[in-house]
Amino acid sequence: MASILRQIVAGPRLRHPEAGLDLCYVTDNIIATSGPSTNYPQRAYRTPLDDLVSFLDAKHGKDWAIWEFRAEGTGYPDEEVYGRIHHYPWPDHHPPPFALIPPMMGSMRNWLQGIEPQDKPQSPEGKRVMVVHCKAGKGRSGTAVCSYLISQEGWKIEDALQRFTERRMRARFGAGVSIPSQLRWVRYVDRWTNQMGKKYVERPVEILELHVWGLRDGVKTAVEGFEDKGKKIKCFHLFHHSERTDVDSGQSTPQESSSSSGEDSNSPKEPLSAITNSQTPSSTLPPRSTTAGAIPTSEASDDTNPKHLSAYIFRPSERVILPTSDVNIVFERRSKASYKGWAMVTSVAHVWFNAYFEGGDKHDSGVFEAEWEALDGIKGTTKKGVRSLERLQVVWRYPSASELDASKSTDVQEAPVQGQAILFPQPGEPIQEDKPDDWHLHETHKENVPHLAPRSQENQPPVAQDASRPDDSPALGQLKRDERVDVDNNKESASENVPQEGIAQSSDQGKESQKVDSSVTQAQAQAEPQPADKPADDKNQQ
Repeated sequence: MASILRQIVAGPRLRHPEAGLDLCYVTDNIIATSGPSTNYPQRAYRTPLDDLVSFLDAKHGKDWAIWEFRAEGTGYPDEEVYGRIHHYPWPDHHPPPFALIPPMMGSMRNWLQGIEPQDKPQSPEGKRVMVVHCKAGKGRSGTAVCSYLISQEGWKIEDALQRFTERRMRARFGAGVSIPSQLRWVRYVDRWTNQMGKKYVERPVEILELHVWGLRDGVKTAVEGFEDKGKKIKCFHLFHHSERTDVDSGQSTPQESSSSSGEDSNSPKEPLSAITNSQTPSSTLPPRSTTAGAIPTSEASDDTNPKHLSAYIFRPSERVILPTSDVNIVFERRSKASYKGWAMVTSVAHVWFNAYFEGGDKHDSGVFEAEWEALDGIKGTTKKGVRSLERLQVVWRYPSASELDASKSTDVQEAPVQGQAILFPQPGEPIQEDKPDDWHLHETHKENVPHLAPRSQENQPPVAQDASRPDDSPALGQLKRDERVDVDNNKESASENVPQEGIAQSSDQGKESQKVDSSVTQAQAQAEPQPADKPADDKNQQ
């Protein structure tokens, strides 16, 4: 029965013909597999960890190591795999924080090429293998594998994506890496390797405006980003209706087909904010991003047939500054049933981008553009529901040091902060990585549900409780338990030290308290009229 469940769950993915497990050899030294488990019920439909370890021991001896990317928990302790495991977690169905890419690629290179400290035993060259897994061994694993092939093996981006799809997926079951934002990150890695000299600078990003064409009614818009070193996703701002400006002047806007980055000859040369007379940060619009790669569109655009679209500008009333360059824009639309009043999600979409690769390497500000077709759907699929918008522009910039410090206020123009340069590790250089706090499985992020309670918003869904609150910490919970134990012990000791004559005193005090209670009851009866039989019942009870 368990074997049938595993075959059903791993249906779109190829199984290893010899081992009968949900794994594949992407190359001779790279293995991709689904997340193994040791506990039920996951063990019934996932790869059993002991079977995977037995296969690796039989085929590769001690020359294998695991790289896992599960922010929701590994699913097994490190001791079950001899401690040969490396953790680079990020949430499911999302791209990784780009700050994870350099150390992750460096650790993979050091292992596969045998670049280890002198005090560790060396393996024959080319004998080591690397095992990567996330939950299904598809999106996050494919992003990491393709990034390694591009940055360390010199593969072309098309060849790396095609190889992972051919080895991991069954025919006619789609691509191995299919989420648009994860594909965008693979293109970032290609530019990081071939054009930027493997240099990345992590800088805070401020979101100035959102320009949206064709926005439907009732669509909530939010700005999200990573926190806790990329393990969690946090909502930094949920736009209120008062922060939205309708700039639709009745003019016709051509239906356009732009690239995922925004470089397109069909894009309007004048920003939306230029229509208004108000002085806004977008009055001098910064350069647009120039990421390569076109967005697939369902229909070919025709500039000769203009389409009338509504146009809106979202300007946050307070500064929205994200701590990293990774930005996520979320759209959600809910409809209420007239007969029940229940809210049902009818449209869900989001899009990730990194400001450094969207012009931030050369400029201090920029504009990211995306079409509706380029947005991510629910749970890593292309299903987004009802079309809620046509096109999006995000106006961003790098803030200065004084702007990052809310306590400082100055009108002097300052240069943006330089950020932290994350260099690619040199061969043999020690690489820091975080150990998992808890290997048990847990939920890290609900799709499009804000994690930060914003000020009163319209049509706000129930806000999820932040798991990082101090009230929920294990240490505080243990402290509260210790306090309860101390209180109970004090009560017991106090009761033991009470003198015997205290019993008589307590009985006298009980009589006095009864007299006080009866007087209070009579006063209440005089103040409030009651039924005739009520006072009699009270006297009988007393």
